[in-house]
Amino acid sequence: MTVENLYLILGGARSGKSRHAEALVEAAPPPWHYIATAEALDGEMSRRIDEHRKRRGEGWQTVEAPLELAAALDDAPDGGPAGAPVLVDCLTFWLSNLMLNDRPVEPAVEALMDALERRRGPTVLVSNEVGLGIVPENRLARDFRDAAGALHRRVAARAQHVHFMVAGIATIVKGTP
Repeated sequence: MTVENLYLILGGARSGKSRHAEALVEAAPPPWHYIATAEALDGEMSRRIDEHRKRRGEGWQTVEAPLELAAALDDAPDGGPAGAPVLVDCLTFWLSNLMLNDRPVEPAVEALMDALERRRGPTVLVSNEVGLGIVPENRLARDFRDAAGALHRRVAARAQHVHFMVAGIATIVKGTP
């Protein structure tokens, strides 16, 4: 079943995924809702998070949900005839948080899929495509790569729109721009 107004934005690191996703959300009137899954566990990550916050500016309301993504989506405003737009950045941070905290992945993914189906407003999901490189040498990295690929397939099957970012350029994989 395709979920109307569901976007999946995939790409490599620093490919322009977040900027593209923000532009999609900003096409709707504010307020815009941002669900952040990354945690500032070191100085470098703190700088990246600050960079994203500064770039978004006013009109954005941020909720941090490193583990409870489905609950955060359910709690996000969904009012109005078109629903409120929500951006989730990013699925791969959420997935790695689950795995590193020994949380079962499959029930969390199932809860996410259910939450996405309940949403009325535009929902834009950002995620890193990690399956285009070499096979990782350690088991955790291989498990993560495989789980990310499975998550992307499930979301893409339901998404009305799938965009793949290459060097800041969106390639339409499914749906329309």
